[in-house]
Amino acid sequence: MKKSTQWTLGAAFAAALIAGCASAPSVVELDQLTEQIAKASFSDRTIIKADKVLNTDETNRLCSTADMTGKPLDEATAKRLEAANLKAIKWPSDGKFLGDWTAGEKIAQSGAGATWSDKKVGVNGGNCYNCHQISKQEISFGTIGPSLYNYGKLRGVADPASPASKAVVEYTWGKIWNARAYNACSQMPRAGHNGFLTEQQIRNVMALLLDPKSPVNQ
Repeated sequence: MKKSTQWTLGAAFAAALIAGCASAPSVVELDQLTEQIAKASFSDRTIIKADKVLNTDETNRLCSTADMTGKPLDEATAKRLEAANLKAIKWPSDGKFLGDWTAGEKIAQSGAGATWSDKKVGVNGGNCYNCHQISKQEISFGTIGPSLYNYGKLRGVADPASPASKAVVEYTWGKIWNARAYNACSQMPRAGHNGFLTEQQIRNVMALLLDPKSPVNQ
């Protein structure tokens, strides 16, 4: 971005703040100004393209506004967004929810892919340990999300293929594919919805969480 453009937008933002001392600009006006600054500031970086960052859907826009204003979504809007995201979930094309838990563990450990420093498109990782405890053996994990250790065991999933486990299995797939189907402004990445993980990768992560033989359920 040229310095003149930066200066112009910066001056506009300062003017809006100064004007706000007399009469606060509306949320709409601030959103429009923020969008201008963002479009002028972002540029393509290796495999990450500006349009991917800037062209967000309604869920992201409304949740971002809620974060900025500190005002949570009203219940009706939240339910509407959740319903739309639930409808967008793509279920396993062959009806099989579980893959290989050993491959799922590798995906959970890997934070590679879909960052501006990546030089080429490769296989993305899930980076699951960044937010969750998953296996007992791993000593380095985040606590932003809940612990997933014994995930299947605690939910009584002794046989993921059994009819009794159907609700848990489907919920788990949906949560990984698009967490905002269950919580409109969830901070969990929409791994399937945004194409970070493939269908087969999600099967493998599902196996890590639900397979009785996985270290998660020992």
